[in-house]
Amino acid sequence: MRSDTRQNAHLTYRANAGAGRHGWLRLTPAYSVSLVRRYAAEMPPGSVVTDPFSGTGTTPLAAAEHGLTGQSLDVNPFLIWLGKTKTAAYAPEHLHETRRALAPLLHRAGELLPEAGALWQPELHNIGRWWARSALDALKAVRRALDVTAGGLPPGGRDLLDVAFCRTLIASSNAAFNHQSMSFKEEPEAGTEATAGGTGGEAQPLDPDAARAVLEAFRREAGTTLASAATPLPGTARVLYGDSRDMLPAAGRLTPCDLLLTSPPYVNRMSYIRELRPYMYWMRHLRRAEDAGRLDWQAIGGTWGAATSRVRAWRPPGPAAAGVPEPVAGELARAQAAIRADGGRNGPLLANYVGKYVHDMWMHFRAAYKNVRGGGRAVYVIGNSTFYGNQVPAQEWYAALLREAGFAGVEVEVIRKRNSNKALFEYAVSGVRP
Repeated sequence: MRSDTRQNAHLTYRANAGAGRHGWLRLTPAYSVSLVRRYAAEMPPGSVVTDPFSGTGTTPLAAAEHGLTGQSLDVNPFLIWLGKTKTAAYAPEHLHETRRALAPLLHRAGELLPEAGALWQPELHNIGRWWARSALDALKAVRRALDVTAGGLPPGGRDLLDVAFCRTLIASSNAAFNHQSMSFKEEPEAGTEATAGGTGGEAQPLDPDAARAVLEAFRREAGTTLASAATPLPGTARVLYGDSRDMLPAAGRLTPCDLLLTSPPYVNRMSYIRELRPYMYWMRHLRRAEDAGRLDWQAIGGTWGAATSRVRAWRPPGPAAAGVPEPVAGELARAQAAIRADGGRNGPLLANYVGKYVHDMWMHFRAAYKNVRGGGRAVYVIGNSTFYGNQVPAQEWYAALLREAGFAGVEVEVIRKRNSNKALFEYAVSGVRP
């Protein structure tokens, strides 16, 4: 792989947009399928590829596309569902039946529009900031129509239409993806339709044309999703519930792999729960705000909601448990002290965050070594970070911890420059199990 210090958008999530199933749903921090395919193409037939941080399922899907066996782990139920849906095999006759079901489903949704205000909607905080009244009502009508129609759909049909629904809810929202973390577009100008539940007085009446535009968007997204699902996968993949710290799935066991290829959460306090919350609320994986905090606490690097207080109270385990070995332990302590001193009120929290992250990753590296076959390779796509001007050289610590875990031939390679901050890069840290 070429080392490069340019931003290289083709090596980011942007490359996934036009890549079939890989582009179904956008998760801003996701890594590029181009990068994954490059590694997968080097593997001989029959190889097993593991991703212990499944995310949107990029690695197992790319492995299956190359005729390999992919397997991945995650603790997030929405991501497990998405990974399974992206890597499933779909019979042509089932796709045809699902297409035929679209017209009556949309007709039902249209009939529900006049009463959509009384239909279920997720308890997403300040939902009126996300969707205008007409878009929200249309989404509620489609959600109800999907729930009612589900029993009559063929195998896989409901999952594919749920993907189309997720695509539609983001396309019709006020969310913006013009930088790494999801944000909101500018507030609507005066005179435009008021947002449902907004703060500027009573919401405007339903605009039938705007609502039906959302239904038509769902029809288009369903067509796109079903078309890309028709492409068969030469290999196979499975996405399992499991914690990357021990790599022990709740059901079954992982097959020792020839390539462990993953992009773990960066040590930058980016919360996947935050980025995924519109999908997760509409798909009923989250029902209340406290659910998000509990789930984020289970993930490495999670600090969303109630997880923040737990990170603040976290203390490192004793030397007999998962204590980080030298030289990383000393470097980590110095980095934490600098963050604690320079970060004001948030300094102690973020120092704890970095410490917990490194301890959790050390647990993972030891588990990863046991899951890679002799002669197999582990590759981690990771970025460094800064807190209050203090460097957190994740790539160097990864390399040192991989060596401590038993990997040989450990290398660090620059993949790309990440953004306008001249100190931030993305790296591939790799090693081979002897």
